Amino acid sequence: MAQSDSHQPHGVVFPEVDGKRSTSALGRAVVADALRPVDPVGAQAAERETNWRQGYLTHFRRMVEAGLLRDGEAAVDVARAGLDSLHGRMRATTADGEVALDDAFTAGGGTPLGTATVRGTGQRATELSLPLHGQRLRGDALRRQLDDWTTRGIIEPSAAEAVRTVLTNPDWLDLSDQRVVVLGAGAEMGPLRSILSWGGHVVGVDLPRPDIWKRVLDVAATSAGTLHMPVAADAPWSASDLAAHAGADLLHGLPAVADWLTEVEGPLVLGNYVYADGATNVRVSTAVDALTVELMRRRPDVALGFLATPTDVFAVPGEAVEHSTRSYRSPSTPMRLVRPALRTVSGGRLLRRNYAPGTDPGLNDSLVPQQGPNYALAKRLQRWRATVARRDGRTVSLNVAPPTRTRSVVKNRALASAYAGAHRFGIEVFEPATSNTLMAALLVHDLRTAPHAPMTPWREEAAGAVHGGLWRTAYDPRSALGIAVVLGLGSART
Repeated sequence: MAQSDSHQPHGVVFPEVDGKRSTSALGRAVVADALRPVDPVGAQAAERETNWRQGYLTHFRRMVEAGLLRDGEAAVDVARAGLDSLHGRMRATTADGEVALDDAFTAGGGTPLGTATVRGTGQRATELSLPLHGQRLRGDALRRQLDDWTTRGIIEPSAAEAVRTVLTNPDWLDLSDQRVVVLGAGAEMGPLRSILSWGGHVVGVDLPRPDIWKRVLDVAATSAGTLHMPVAADAPWSASDLAAHAGADLLHGLPAVADWLTEVEGPLVLGNYVYADGATNVRVSTAVDALTVELMRRRPDVALGFLATPTDVFAVPGEAVEHSTRSYRSPSTPMRLVRPALRTVSGGRLLRRNYAPGTDPGLNDSLVPQQGPNYALAKRLQRWRATVARRDGRTVSLNVAPPTRTRSVVKNRALASAYAGAHRFGIEVFEPATSNTLMAALLVHDLRTAPHAPMTPWREEAAGAVHGGLWRTAYDPRSALGIAVVLGLGSART
């Protein structure tokens, strides 16, 4: 799909090919380059794909399959090649013209940034509590909920164990000894609210939009934490109009953001929670990755934080395959009655097994066609960076987040309906407040227990996963998606 803006794009941009900045051409080329070191045949297939908008699913799955070669170590080669390709192809526009992405920082540009700080006046939360269905779960009640989710296959046992460890070490919650950079400060899935409530220091970065910053500042003011945010260095502002002056644009002011973050005191945790619609998602995710590389080059104390989407392809433990297989063999009574007919009339396309029995590791393919190749590339880019950074000795927290009713998801009618009907297949869809608190607790666990024992990349990604049941459901997620949409049409929240 070509990016067809009515104006010339600026900042981080797609490369121009034959007079067009085509997102499909970029996606095909990057995926082919990622596959080439370990799967040359797969690379050629990606290059020859004529309908990238629909055909990308096969090639994104193939990258994970290829990464399992050499006992899973091939994933590092895939990640490095994919990152090199993206950085080599994407461009940045400056006052002097278009330059290679990584040259944007030496080219300069953007308004110099200063810092505004808000110190909250609230009382610090000294224990982990989780909002769920209108209640606040603490202590044994939270432990029982973790047990329930584990038994039903909603979260991996390692995720439950990590949260239990945080529960028994409540002093870990106070992250005031670090500076947690939340890129996407206003994001529904970000950890800003939780970290501030625990008394931590957050360095918030988001677009210079007063509506975003009013919400963020309201949270900060009533919290027990401290919020640092960028403001134009020469802009006059006061506490009463701070929302109108805060913010920075990663797409168009990348060098200024890098310079500003370079000067932040204390160990940095660079958390990537950005999101944008369509092709802009790839641009902003690439900008964040370029910023990540530049900050790691400038300072040795940068740890990384990511949330992986559950609607992607993952290698999963044999235990998850066994759980899924048991569920397939013991369906509910209604499913036992209708499954044979649905399988027959669909030619076997509906309600397929999630895995072949005994597979270890299994391959869970939860890619959702409606989300598109730009979303898939933006999220895969983050997984690649996590894989490479871990191998380079960096502290990395990457955890699979659950399906969540965020605004960006439920505004899509089909996805909203699928989420409403997902419980019929053992999938639990979380509310944003539950998800972001749970994922913030896993971030705390990863930071406090680092360095972690080395594992193969696929095991690193599987550890601590909160997939909402997608890994352990009886059915291949896409083979049940259409039925979930139909079942959820009447109760979807959009």
